[in-house]
Amino acid sequence: MTSSRDTVMASVRRALGVTSKEAPRRFEVEQRIARHPRGVTPARAQLPTDERIALFEKMALAADASLDRLAARDDVPSAISAYLRARNLPSSILRGADPRLADLPWQNEPNLDVWIGPSDGRQLVGLSHAYAGVAESGTLVLLSGADNPSTLNLLPDHHLVVLDAADVAADYESVWDRVRGVFGEGVLPRTVNWITGPSRSADIEQTLLLGAHGPRSLHILLVG
Repeated sequence: MTSSRDTVMASVRRALGVTSKEAPRRFEVEQRIARHPRGVTPARAQLPTDERIALFEKMALAADASLDRLAARDDVPSAISAYLRARNLPSSILRGADPRLADLPWQNEPNLDVWIGPSDGRQLVGLSHAYAGVAESGTLVLLSGADNPSTLNLLPDHHLVVLDAADVAADYESVWDRVRGVFGEGVLPRTVNWITGPSRSADIEQTLLLGAHGPRSLHILLVG
């Protein structure tokens, strides 16, 4: 049996007139993977720390995310409760097992129900902790795993994300350098999710629709 992937790749090879076994081509691919050549880094994000964080805020808001700037991590539970009340949402959230979220003072919000685990699509609000932010585009970077299940990025209508201001990098390449440095060569999380604003699509008659393939609302809790 031939898989759909095999069929597609065979069509590409026929169009290029190659077999995928040519030594020069394989060497080039191996070298590129080994060297991790850096892509283009926009000059607009190469800024001092405060200006870089301000640019992240500006770009995130331009992508239709909402954002609260919090002085300390202890302010996160009350900010979440305020978000839920302002939108007339149930006082309940689902989060991953990230220890940074577990250490928050949830007891300060006794009316807030906090559940732990992946989403099955029935929850309205999911909470994650971002690995990093990217100033050049207002993008959040989340690593898959039990600490921050990818289902929380995709299934709830409202996705809330805690991001430490110290983790806002200038550009994509800086984040990839950080990920490789932490996990080691050849070892990466199964998925590195890059999220810029809420889910949207304008495929039908060029009409913008939020929540087309995921959360209709992305709210960033920027701490520090």
